Amino acid sequence: MQTLIEYDGVDICQQELIILRDIHLQVHGGEFIFLLGKVGSGKSSLLKSFYREAAVTAGTARVFGYDLRRMRRRDVPYLRRKFGIVFQDFRLLIDRTVNDNLEFVLRATGWRDKEAIRTQIDNVLRQVGMATKGYKMPHQLSGGEQQRIVIARALLNSPEVILADEPTGNLDPDTASGLVDLLYQISRAGTTVVMATHNLALPGKYPGRIIRCEAEHLTEITTTAYGQE
Repeated sequence: MQTLIEYDGVDICQQELIILRDIHLQVHGGEFIFLLGKVGSGKSSLLKSFYREAAVTAGTARVFGYDLRRMRRRDVPYLRRKFGIVFQDFRLLIDRTVNDNLEFVLRATGWRDKEAIRTQIDNVLRQVGMATKGYKMPHQLSGGEQQRIVIARALLNSPEVILADEPTGNLDPDTASGLVDLLYQISRAGTTVVMATHNLALPGKYPGRIIRCEAEHLTEITTTAYGQE
């Protein structure tokens, strides 16, 4: 499998404080990875470090071929376009319809052709099971539906990796299970998914890797062969 992210002896800082130390990690194409840990354990900082929002201050960090410690500032937007980000708190524009939320992202990332924009929006909404919801405002959707729109938004530019930061934190168990199943199916189609969660019940339902974030370190606690049932 292609190695997309490779950390060797990495320290990660937020506001000059070391959050995680001596990280050794490889992330490959098509993997499904659970990143487990309590609130404040550094899960979000690790995800942010991948797209250079949290600082890597020691070790070797290569992401999609970029050296995070040496890359030029002008290259950061190109790195970030390789990721789709799913936030717990949705971050949808509340004064715009679903379609307009998605169009805003596409235009902000360089799309200009109206027909291509419409087609891509239709594609991602269909992929997340929300094909008939494009005309709705965010407040007209349930929490689970809003999170599906957030996943659709993350898929707009066909990223190689989806980073999901506690995406089920505000959802009831049944809705959360459906959302994780959607993310898992996305990974089965070839997109790597790294999902941060403190819900210990979720990893047992899906094959993949389980990495614990605890006491400023990462530990791989189990690996299930990808694709096995």
